[in-house]
Amino acid sequence: MKEIMEQGAYAVLTKLQEQGYEAYLVGGCVRDKQLLRPVKDYDIATSAKPEQVLDLFERTIPTGLQHGTVTVVLEAHHYEVTTFRKEAAYEQFRRPAEVQFIDSLHEDLQRRDFTMNAMALDQFGNLIDPFGGLSDLEHGLLRCVGNASERFTEDALRMLRCIRFSAEYGLEVEAATWNALCEHSLLLKHIAMERVRMELERMIAGADPVKALGLLVSSGILRETKQALKLAQLDPEHMPAAIHLLLESDARWTYLFLSMDLNAAEIEADMRVLTFSVHQIKRVYKAAAAFYMLREGLLLNQHECVQDPALEKKLELLWKLGALTYGKAAWLTIYDILAVEPRWMESHGEAGSFMLRRGKEWLDALIVDSLKQLQVGGKELLGHMNKPPGPWITEVLNHLLQETALGRLPNETGLLIAEAVQFVKHHNL
Repeated sequence: MKEIMEQGAYAVLTKLQEQGYEAYLVGGCVRDKQLLRPVKDYDIATSAKPEQVLDLFERTIPTGLQHGTVTVVLEAHHYEVTTFRKEAAYEQFRRPAEVQFIDSLHEDLQRRDFTMNAMALDQFGNLIDPFGGLSDLEHGLLRCVGNASERFTEDALRMLRCIRFSAEYGLEVEAATWNALCEHSLLLKHIAMERVRMELERMIAGADPVKALGLLVSSGILRETKQALKLAQLDPEHMPAAIHLLLESDARWTYLFLSMDLNAAEIEADMRVLTFSVHQIKRVYKAAAAFYMLREGLLLNQHECVQDPALEKKLELLWKLGALTYGKAAWLTIYDILAVEPRWMESHGEAGSFMLRRGKEWLDALIVDSLKQLQVGGKELLGHMNKPPGPWITEVLNHLLQETALGRLPNETGLLIAEAVQFVKHHNL
């Protein structure tokens, strides 16, 4: 698949050049090929104007004609083809006020952010590297093209990209570039929180999130966002050192926030400011709430002896009830976090260590873990009871779920309804 995609990119180059236009692979695909990393997509820069590209290829998408970009479609693969351009004064420290199409590859590369992204390949695979990007990569450096202050004032989002690239590619930020980043960090106030979140998500999901977080802390840049973030209070003492060991995005974000001792409400507020989706906020909120429920339960039992069978039952019940309260997925997230950060449990004595050893087993032993799995629902309850709909239905269903999950009641319709009738009578619902 990757070979076919690369062949398609060179086919686009060849067709443009056969019509008398210059055309080169540029940007991330060139960088990643030099580093022998997988290439995700191929971008092409050309002397052809957008309308000429549209005429030349059968299947195209007018992605951003005002910026000179046309997406060419070959064999279901998409290739962004952009006319050589230079950019005039930038507006709001983010985007150019005017784009001018030009005929010079060198001038086009000169407008780019970092030297490693300002390289090009011709159709024969020859590297064009006017700003020393390959040398910088070989020396482990991340450096702005030209004057770093100018690059960051043109587009303030480049400061976050600088930190992300440094962490992802294992590069040290060149001194002048780092000094300019710190000097101009105030400009981040001009960047939409959605764009900030997108960069942070890539950092946290990346190869070295601890390094990315360390650079965010040492630069202080998160204190300058358009809206205030609790995340900006992260310090070296509370760094989530094992975050890279977690595979799931929700687990990484939950671990990061919990390492700062933020409660579930504070976590939810920060994620809303960062424009996370409602679903992801809900998942992380539940996991954080589950953690604090677990910690509170352990505090009540941390001095008891785990050899006491009564305590073992108590801990198992706490673990399982937590999974029913916040969902098995949230509890699995917390289990994954505690597995890479066991000191959080060990600090609660033998009870904490014991619970961590048995936690996965207890989760797997849950017979059911959601109302959807019950062999009875609200309609069935209404059909067997002479009562109008109301909050009692939820209370009864939650009781049935708990009894079934803990193995005290078979998940059979008739037995569930019988238990529901007794529960309603006993509690005068």
